Amino acid sequence: MSISGSMYTGISGLQAQSQATSVVSNNLANSTTTGYKSVSIAFEDVFYSTVYAGGTIGQVGNGVTTSSLTTDFSQGAYESTNTVTNVAINGDGFYIVVDPDTDTTYYTRDGGFTFDTNGYLVDSHGNRVQGWETVDGSITGGLVDIQLDNSQSPPQATSEVAIQVNLDSTETDNTASSTNPYASLFEIYDGTSDPALDDSRYAYQTTISVYDENGAAHDLTVYYDPVTTDDGSIVWEYTVCCDADEDMRDFAGTDMADTSGAGMLVTGTLTFSSSGDLQSMTAFTLSDTPTDTTDPLAAENWVLAEFDDNGLPVFEANFTGAAENQEISLDFGISNSDFATGTGWDTSGGIDSLDDFTATTTPDQLPAFNTGVLSTRATTSTTSSSATYTLSQDGYAPGELTDITISENGVIEGSYTNGQSQELYTFALADFTNNQGLYSEGGNLYSATTDSGQAIIGTPGSAGFGTLASNSLEQSNVDTATELTNLIIIQAAYQANSKIITTADTLLSTAIGLKR
Repeated sequence: MSISGSMYTGISGLQAQSQATSVVSNNLANSTTTGYKSVSIAFEDVFYSTVYAGGTIGQVGNGVTTSSLTTDFSQGAYESTNTVTNVAINGDGFYIVVDPDTDTTYYTRDGGFTFDTNGYLVDSHGNRVQGWETVDGSITGGLVDIQLDNSQSPPQATSEVAIQVNLDSTETDNTASSTNPYASLFEIYDGTSDPALDDSRYAYQTTISVYDENGAAHDLTVYYDPVTTDDGSIVWEYTVCCDADEDMRDFAGTDMADTSGAGMLVTGTLTFSSSGDLQSMTAFTLSDTPTDTTDPLAAENWVLAEFDDNGLPVFEANFTGAAENQEISLDFGISNSDFATGTGWDTSGGIDSLDDFTATTTPDQLPAFNTGVLSTRATTSTTSSSATYTLSQDGYAPGELTDITISENGVIEGSYTNGQSQELYTFALADFTNNQGLYSEGGNLYSATTDSGQAIIGTPGSAGFGTLASNSLEQSNVDTATELTNLIIIQAAYQANSKIITTADTLLSTAIGLKR
């Protein structure tokens, strides 16, 4: 091998170690870069020269060159943050972001996202994060920009009212009826008066707000009064009423608000055991096909209520003038588990409507549930003072978005001022057959190439994809100690190769000097 060949070998060594220095330097420079993946360099020897020695053939190498640069895509450590939109991937996958100006798709492990002024979830370069719109736990459609823009929770009309009270069993009957003692409040009700029921005519009342289909609130008031019975049974009558001016039900082509029945929604009885436990109830509502079309409060117009799927009696209201009335279930703590059989009512006492009552009707003749099931939060009637324990209903007004959470499965869920929560989007993740084929674009971004293959897209937590951790960022996976050690080794190798060059230069100078 010639002296010039030695010099070439030394130069190749300097070039290789210089490249290695650049790789290590870049790793160290990005040791605190979010989501950065360290790179390692590998070398290989180059072509060989044939040498004849003592009748044999040998080979002498001619230096070194870079064989590969390999990215370490292993998981980096987590760094906790106070920003919910900072998300780290625990496992495989890349976030998908799109440049809104060029529609170019990039992939990144950097989950330092924020919402811009237009409500788009973006990275630090303004690229928009991709995901699926999510409704009732299911993703819909294709990938879209994740955007929260004037997000609202739609209203929900009340469909069930639950009431738990104690009614003082020592109360006296405030309103008696000579024709129907179990509907005396109903008989004196007058929706054209203010109030429709005078407060001296009942023993207790509770009021709860319910919501119509537009999310507007309306008060329902339940009036209670004990019934005097000959056998000492504990029976209370009740009526459920709304504001007469808000009653927009149709009665035989007339607005209910213009009649004496305005606001009367349901009436019935509650029967208790001697120990004060609720045993049965009745509920009468206005018939869809009234017999008397001139008087909504005619007794024959009020028939036993139907049941919902949970065995609760249902009454109707209409606060908006909608074509269909709003159905509301009434839960005093007792339901009918056998409502599917016939009407669900035991009417062996011969009572199907308020018109069937007489002055001599006894408590045991009252209609009852075929099979009553008592809940743990049932209305009672004991010697304790009348009191309201719980009032609840399932409707709500529209809500403004106040906060979001991100689950480990990548679901973005919004919390609203109406106390509701709603799933909005699900993050999309991408993975590749050959991650080493990804092209580094800078800015913590990668782009797909023919070597990487097309992106395989899925949801966090599904097969082959990692989960997400909110309020966290993935740190660089650079091992500083290892890189500093590599730097020392590279420096020594660089110095050794420089010595080759200086030695070769000395030998070459000596050879040139011989000619002189």
